[in-house]
Amino acid sequence: MEKLTKKEEQAMQVLWTVGRGFVKDLLENYPDPKPHYNTLSTMVRLLEEKGYVGHKAYGNTHEYFPLIQMEEYRKEFMSDLVDSYFGSYKNVVSFFAKEQNISVEELKEIIDMIEKGKR
Repeated sequence: MEKLTKKEEQAMQVLWTVGRGFVKDLLENYPDPKPHYNTLSTMVRLLEEKGYVGHKAYGNTHEYFPLIQMEEYRKEFMSDLVDSYFGSYKNVVSFFAKEQNISVEELKEIIDMIEKGKR
């Protein structure tokens, strides 16, 4: 699976939220500043070439839908991020604890989720 650019990820976020739609539908759900219609159309076609998006044709109009689900993408690239920058998930949690971006209560919730997952 190829890593997406920030702009491509943003387009996929909109498509994952909408589920399926035409370029105009995606544009309506895009945060400001919205890209130009042609820019978004080009980006969606590039995402299709990369295998992230499929379409159903209605004459000259295309309804787009994700082929890769957000959870699948997240798993793939979180693993890469952890491997590249932290080495382990323990180091990720340690980093956020040291930077005070995560509270003791949140750490306890994480431990609770891990323990429930092992049961």
